[in-house]
Amino acid sequence: SVALPGVIRSGSIGTESLSMGTMPSAQQQITMGQMHRGHMPPLSSAQQALMGTINTSMQAVQKAQIDLGEVENLPPLGQDMASKVWIQNKMDESKHEIHSQVDAITAGTASVVNLTAGDPTDTDYTAVGCAITTISSNLTEMSKGVKLLAALMEDDVGGGNNLMRAARTLAGAVSDLLIAVEPASGEPRQTVLTAAGSIGQASGDLLRQIGESETDERFQDILMNLAKAVANAAAMLVLKAKNVAQVAEDSVLQNRVIAAATQCALSTSQLVACAKVVSPTISSPVCQEQLIEAGKLVDRSVESCVQACLSATEDGELLKQVSAAASVVSQSLGDLLQHVRQYTSRGEPIGRYDQATDTIMTVTESIFSSMGDAGEMVRQARVLAQATSDLVNAMRSDAEAEVDVDNSKKLLAAAKLLADATARMVEAAKGAAAYPENEDQQQRLREAAEGLRVATNAAAQNAIKKKLINRLENAAKQAAAAATQTIAAAQNAAASNKNTAAHQQLVQSCKAVADHIPQLVQGVRGSQAKSEDLSAQLALIIASQNFLQPGSKMVTSTKSSVPTVTDQAAAMQLGQCAKNLATCLAELRTSVQKAHEACGPMEIDSALTAIQTLRSELQDAMLAAVNAQLKPLPGESLEKCAQDLGSTSKSVGSSMAQLLTCAAQGNEHYTGIAARETAQALRTLAQAARGVASSTTDPKAAAAMLDSARDVMEGSALLIHEAKQALISPGDAESQQRLAQVAKAVSHSLNNCVNCLPGQKDVDMALKSIGEASKKLLIETMPSASKSFQEAQSELNQTAAELNQSAGEVVHASRGSSSQLAVASGKFSEDFDEFLDAGIEMAGHTQDDQVQVIGNLKNISMASSKLLLAAKSLSVDPAAANAKHLLAAAARAVTDSINQLITLCTQQAPGQNECDNALRELEAVRGMLDNPNEPVSDLSYFDCIESVMENSKVGLQIKQPSDQTASHTHDAIEEAAQLMNEAVEDIMVTLNEAASEVGMVGGMVESIAEAMAKLDEGTPPLPDGSFVDYQTSMVKHSKAIAVTAQEMLRYILCINIHGKYLIIYLISLSNWISIGFQIKTRVQELGHGCIFLVQKAGALQITPSDGFTKRELIQCARAVTEKVSLVLSALQTGNKGTQACITAASAVSGIIADLDTTIMFASAGTLNAENDESFADHRENILKTAKALVEDTKMLVSGAASGQDRLAQAAQSSAKTITQLTDVVKLGAASIGADDPETQVVLINAVKDVAKALAELISATKCAAGKAADDPSMYQLKSAAKVMVTNVTSLLKTVKAVEDEATRGTRALEATIECIKQELTVRMCGGRVHVWMLVLLLSLITD
Repeated sequence: SVALPGVIRSGSIGTESLSMGTMPSAQQQITMGQMHRGHMPPLSSAQQALMGTINTSMQAVQKAQIDLGEVENLPPLGQDMASKVWIQNKMDESKHEIHSQVDAITAGTASVVNLTAGDPTDTDYTAVGCAITTISSNLTEMSKGVKLLAALMEDDVGGGNNLMRAARTLAGAVSDLLIAVEPASGEPRQTVLTAAGSIGQASGDLLRQIGESETDERFQDILMNLAKAVANAAAMLVLKAKNVAQVAEDSVLQNRVIAAATQCALSTSQLVACAKVVSPTISSPVCQEQLIEAGKLVDRSVESCVQACLSATEDGELLKQVSAAASVVSQSLGDLLQHVRQYTSRGEPIGRYDQATDTIMTVTESIFSSMGDAGEMVRQARVLAQATSDLVNAMRSDAEAEVDVDNSKKLLAAAKLLADATARMVEAAKGAAAYPENEDQQQRLREAAEGLRVATNAAAQNAIKKKLINRLENAAKQAAAAATQTIAAAQNAAASNKNTAAHQQLVQSCKAVADHIPQLVQGVRGSQAKSEDLSAQLALIIASQNFLQPGSKMVTSTKSSVPTVTDQAAAMQLGQCAKNLATCLAELRTSVQKAHEACGPMEIDSALTAIQTLRSELQDAMLAAVNAQLKPLPGESLEKCAQDLGSTSKSVGSSMAQLLTCAAQGNEHYTGIAARETAQALRTLAQAARGVASSTTDPKAAAAMLDSARDVMEGSALLIHEAKQALISPGDAESQQRLAQVAKAVSHSLNNCVNCLPGQKDVDMALKSIGEASKKLLIETMPSASKSFQEAQSELNQTAAELNQSAGEVVHASRGSSSQLAVASGKFSEDFDEFLDAGIEMAGHTQDDQVQVIGNLKNISMASSKLLLAAKSLSVDPAAANAKHLLAAAARAVTDSINQLITLCTQQAPGQNECDNALRELEAVRGMLDNPNEPVSDLSYFDCIESVMENSKVGLQIKQPSDQTASHTHDAIEEAAQLMNEAVEDIMVTLNEAASEVGMVGGMVESIAEAMAKLDEGTPPLPDGSFVDYQTSMVKHSKAIAVTAQEMLRYILCINIHGKYLIIYLISLSNWISIGFQIKTRVQELGHGCIFLVQKAGALQITPSDGFTKRELIQCARAVTEKVSLVLSALQTGNKGTQACITAASAVSGIIADLDTTIMFASAGTLNAENDESFADHRENILKTAKALVEDTKMLVSGAASGQDRLAQAAQSSAKTITQLTDVVKLGAASIGADDPETQVVLINAVKDVAKALAELISATKCAAGKAADDPSMYQLKSAAKVMVTNVTSLLKTVKAVEDEATRGTRALEATIECIKQELTVRMCGGRVHVWMLVLLLSLITD
C-alpha cells in the first residue's frame, strides 16, 4: 500500500459552520491593478531582449544596494599637508564622478520616459535597453564613489550615513522603475511616471548631500512653474478639442480628435514628469537634451490635435478657440525651452561687457574679410562704432560706481584709450566712404579696426579672459563627465565583447584616461575656487591639454570595440558615449586654445609657485615624521614609491636639461614649457619621496629622504629663477655661469635623493667594499703562496662558484624588493673578497703567468662593479630602456671573466677547465629559465626556433616536419585570405545597402571630429606646394561648404558636407608657421559648425515637420557661413604678400593700357605739354625714379624668399614707383613736342617695356613666394629680374639718346635688337634661325 496516514487540520480561517439550504460565498482571490499574464500576447524578440537587459540591470542594482550597506574601509590617514590635500582631492574627484553618474542616471530615466511614451508596437526597445543599461552601469559605479566619499566624510557628524541613505534611496527608486517598465508587467503609465519622479527627487537629495547641487531653488521653481504652465495650457486645449469632438458628425473623425487630445494630455504630463527628473541635473547637456525632446513631443502632439480638429468640423468659432489654445501651449512651451537653453553653468549671469566685446570681435573680423568692398566695410564700421560706444559708456559707469580710486582711474584710462581708437576708426570709415575705390582708404580702415580690436582686448581683457576661462571650465567638466560615462560603458560591455584584443586595447585606453581625470577635475575645482589666480588657471589649461591625447585615443579604441560587442543595448551605449566624448573633446580643444591665448605666457611663474608649494608640503611631512605621525596614503607601498622616484628622477633630469638649453638660447616659449614639465615631474618626485619616507620603518632613513627631496625642490626653484633671469639677458656670460652652477647643484641633490632609496646604500657599500678589496691588486709584488697548489686551486674553484652564484642572486634580487637587493649585494661583496684572496693566493703559484692572473682579477673586479651598478639602475627604474639587457650582459661578463681566470690557472689539467666552464655557464643561464618572460636577446621568435634547432641533436627531426607544415599552412592561409577578402567585400556591400540616414549622419560627424582631432596630433607634414596653391584650394572648398550649407536649408538633406571639410582639414595641416595657428583655429571652429549643421539636418530628416529643429538648422547654417568667412579672412591675412602682388599686377596692367593710349595720342601728333617745359626739366626725375625701380626689383627678388610682410612691402613699393616713372616719362615725352612724334613713341615704348617686364617680374615673384632656392620657379624669377634690369637700362639709354639727335636712329635699332633677343627666349626652336638672321642684319645696319 502506498497510502500515507492523513492529517486533519483546521481551515485557513478556522472552524466553519455548516449551513443547510444556502450557497456559501465564492472561494476566490481578487487582485486589483494588475493584468493576469496568462491573457497577455506573447513578447516579441525585441521585448524579450529588453527583459534580459532589465534582469541583468536588476541584478546590478541589487548588488549596488548590498554594497551600499557599509562605507569603504580606509587605512589610517595622517594630518600632514599632503594627506589633507589627498583627502580633499579624493573628495573632489568622488563628487565629480558621483555628479556625472547621477546626471547619466537622470538623463537615462528621462530617456526611458520619452521612449516608452507611444504605442508599444512603435517603441524602440533597443534604445530603451540602452537607457536602462546606462542607468544600471552608472549606479554600479556611483556606489563605489559614494562608499569612498562617505568614508572621507565620516568626520562630519552624520554626513557619511546621510549620504549612504540617500544613495540607497536612489537605488530603490531605480529598482521600482525597472519593474514598472517591464514589457510583461502591465503597469499603468502613471506608475512609470511616478517611479521616474522618485528618481529625480532622490537624485536631488543625493546631490545636496555631497554639496553638488548646482541649480538654485529659484531656477528649479521657475522650471517647474513653466512646465506646469504648459500642462495648464494643454488642459485648456484638450477641453476645446473635446468641444469639437462633441459636434463632430463622423465617428471616425470624432475618435481621431479624442485620441489626439488624449495623446496631447499624456505628452504634457510626460513633460512635467521629465522636468521633475532632470531638474536637479539640468546643468548637464544630456539632461537638457531629454527635456527638449519631451518638449518636441508636446509640440508634435499639439499639431496633431489641431489637425484632427480641423478635419472634424468646420465650425469657425470652435476652430478659433482651438487655434488660440494651441498658440498658448506653443508659447508656454517656447518659454520653457528658452529657459532651459539659456541656462549657464552655476547660474552665473552674463557679464555686462560680454555682448559688446563679442560684437566688436565679430564685426572686426567682418571688416577684415570685406576688403575690396568699401560699402560693406563702412556698414560694419557703423555697427562697430555703436558697440564700442556702449562699451565705453559701461566702463565709465563702472568707474563712477567704483569705490577703489585706483581701479576707477584704470577704468577711465581704458575707456579713454578705447574712445580714442573709436574716433580714429570713425575717421578712417569716413575716408573709405568718400573714396570707395581707393585701396589706401580701405587699408586705413582695416588698420584702424585692428587698433580698435587691440584697444578692446586691453580695456576688457579681464572680462574676456574670465569668459574664456569659464568656457574652459565648463568644457573640461563636460569632457571629464563624458570620459567617466565612457569608462562605465566600457566596463558594462566587457562581458559581451567577443574580441579580446579590442577589449584589452579599450581597457588600456580607459586606464590612461582614468589617470588624467583627477588632474582635470582638480584643475576645474582650483580655477573655480581661485578665479583670479593665474597659477590655478594655468593648471586647468595644462590639465586640459594633457587630457586631449589620451581622450582621443579612447574614442578611437571605443569605436573599434563597438562592432565586437554582442549585447545590442551595451553596444549602443558604448557608441553613444564615444560620440559624446568626441564632441566634448572638440569643444575642450577649442576652449583651451583660446584660454591659453588670453592668459598669455605664465608657465615660469606658475612653475615657481608650484615648486615652492611642494617644498612646504615636504617640510610639513618632515615635522610629521619627527612626531611619528607620517602615514602612507592609500595605495602607496615602499616598492611602488621607490620605483616611482627612480623613474621620475630621470624625467626631472631630462626636463631640466631642456630648461637649460632653452634659457641659454633666450627662447621664452620653450623655456616656459620646460619649466612646466619640470614642475610636473617634481610633483611626482615629491609624492614618491613622501611615500618612501612614510612606508619605511627607519626614522633616520625617512628623514634623510625628505631632507634630500626638499633640497631638490629648493635647488629647482633657484634654477628656474636663474633661467628666468637668463631670458632677460640671453648673452650675459655671468648669468649663464650661474645657471650652470645651480644646475650642477640640483643634479647632485637629485643623485642624493635617489641614493636614499632603500637598498641603494647597501649597493653603494658593496661597491665601496669591492673597490677597497681591489686595492690589493695594486701592489708591485704579490705575496708568496702559503698553501699548496691543489689547495689553492680547490679554494679558487669553490670561491669562483660561490661568486658566480651570488652574481645570479644579484640579478634575481634586482627584480624583487629592495631588501632582497640589499642582502644579495652584501653577500656578493663578501664572496668577492674571498674570491679575490683565493685569486691572489693562486697568483703566488703561477710565477710565469702572474701578470695575466692579476689582470684577470682586475677584469673580474671591474665586471663585478658594473654588475652592481646595473642592478642598482634596474631596481631604481625597472621600466628603463635596455636596463634588463645591460644587467644580463653584466652578469655574463662576470661569468666570462671568472672562466678566463680559471682556464688560465688550470691549464695543467686537460678537460677539467672545459667542464668547469660549462658548469658555470649553465649556472649563469639557469636564472634566465626562472624568468621566461624576460628578453635576453634581440632575436625574433622564428630566429629563436631556428637557433634551438641548430643547437639541438633533434634539430633535423624538428626542421623537416616544420617545413612541410609551413608549406601546407601556406596554401591554407592563401585560401583563408581569399575567403576573408570576399567576406569583407560582402560586409561592405551589405553595410552600404543597409545604411540609414541616421547612420550617414553619424559617419559624417565622426569623420569631421576625427579630422579636427588630427589637427593637434604630431608634427604637421611638410608642404608639397606653395601657400598660394593651398590658399586657392582652401578658398574653393570653403565656399563650397557655404553653398552646401544653404542647399541643406532648401532640400533638408545631409549632403556630403563632411567630404568638403576633410579636404580643407588636409590642406590646413601644412606647416605655415607664421599663420598656421590662426588658420587651424578657424578651421576647427568651422568643423564644429559643420558637425552641428549635419546633426540638425539629420534630426530634421527624421521629423521634417519639427519647427524647433528647422529654426535650429537655419541658425547652424548661418553659423557655418560666418565660420567660412572667418577662414577666408585668416587666409587673406596669411597671404598679405601674395595679395599685394596681385594688386600690384593689376595696377601695372592699368598702367600699360594707359601707355598704349598715350602712344596712340603721340602717333597722332596730339601729345603736347601743358607748360613751356623742356625735356631737360624731367631728365633727372626719370633717372632717379628708374634707379628706385631697380632697388624695388631687388626687394621683390629677396622678398620671394622672405616672409609675406616683406613681399607685400616690395610689391606695393614697386607699383608705386612704376606709377611715378610712367608719369614723369609721359611728361618728358610731352615736353619734346608734337612735332617729333617718333621720339615720343620711342620714349613711351621704352617705359612700356619696363612696365611689361615689371608685370612679368611680379607674376614670377608671386609664383616663387615661399619656394625653395632650387625650385624652377626661382630660376624663372631671376630670369624675369634680369629682363627687368635690362629694360630699365634700355630706358636710361633712350633718355640719354633723346638729347643727342645724332644717336636717335642707332638707339632705336639697339632697342629693336634687344626686344627681338628677349622675344627669342620665349619662342620655339623652329623660328630661331630667322630671328637670329634678323638680329644679325640689324646689327650690321647699326655698325
